[in-house]
Amino acid sequence: MTTRIIATGAYVPEQVITNDDIAKVVDTSDEWIAKRTGIKERRISSGENTSMLAVKTARQLLERAGVEAETLDLIIVASITADYATPATSCIVQKEIGATNAVAFDVSAACSGFMFALSIADKYIRAGMYNNAVVIGAETLSKYIDWSDRSTCVLFGDGAGGAYIEKSETDGIIKEEIGTKGEIYDILTAGYTASTGAFNNYNTDHLWYVNMNGREVFKFATKSVVKSVERVLSDAGVSVDSLKYVVPHQANTRIVEIISHKLGIPYEKFYINMDKYGNTSSASIPIALNELNEKGLLKRGDKILLTGFGGGMTWGTMLISW
Repeated sequence: MTTRIIATGAYVPEQVITNDDIAKVVDTSDEWIAKRTGIKERRISSGENTSMLAVKTARQLLERAGVEAETLDLIIVASITADYATPATSCIVQKEIGATNAVAFDVSAACSGFMFALSIADKYIRAGMYNNAVVIGAETLSKYIDWSDRSTCVLFGDGAGGAYIEKSETDGIIKEEIGTKGEIYDILTAGYTASTGAFNNYNTDHLWYVNMNGREVFKFATKSVVKSVERVLSDAGVSVDSLKYVVPHQANTRIVEIISHKLGIPYEKFYINMDKYGNTSSASIPIALNELNEKGLLKRGDKILLTGFGGGMTWGTMLISW
């Protein structure tokens, strides 16, 4: 028995913020941003919070899968920008879609979050505990952006994407790997809240926003993703030539170019849409996967590789037979 993706879905805010728009509030330009990142525009919420993006994605998934919410066993939402510390975003999703019989919880693994959540759901299904699941990556990263910091504010966007998965006797998830390197957690942080109150006074406003050592993140990404992909393909006995598409975390085109070169996988096989959405963290891989699916580019039996990296530091790679 394996786990198969039955349906994909995604939702992004309507508001489009271009590089030229950002250049009006910080010293930068469309040319500077596009050349260094590959990003041309991103979606920024004008009021919708993370749960709203996740709910709209979940409803789309159920509709496309042709299933009723009451039959749903499991809901996992990956996010680092939840509405609340508690309840979990997945609990809000459960209520709004009427999935009264589902178990719901969240996962925090930053840009690798969707990979971690999909891995967890797969294990529950393979163990026979559940028959199906909705897995979503959803973020409103605009809450964590310092719009005066041009090194980070140009990178991120808001959005959600996900998949409805079921147990299957054929096709589905072939091999996967998730990993962490916590000893370098501090090269990428956001949303820090200190232990403050009536009896202490510690100002941490600067730690709330995204803080990133870009050079170190770049080094981590180009090493960890390459090694992870090599291990997964080797364990599965699959060559790079047999891959139809690689869906990477949509962070930076330069990172993807290096990964492509090191792995010997043609760049054309990497599906890229960061030019339209920027880095949406846990939502980036499912948004890209959904776009591939909506365009009719995936056929039954195609071998697809999903791979990403993120804060923590974390990484995740999954080989799928569509």
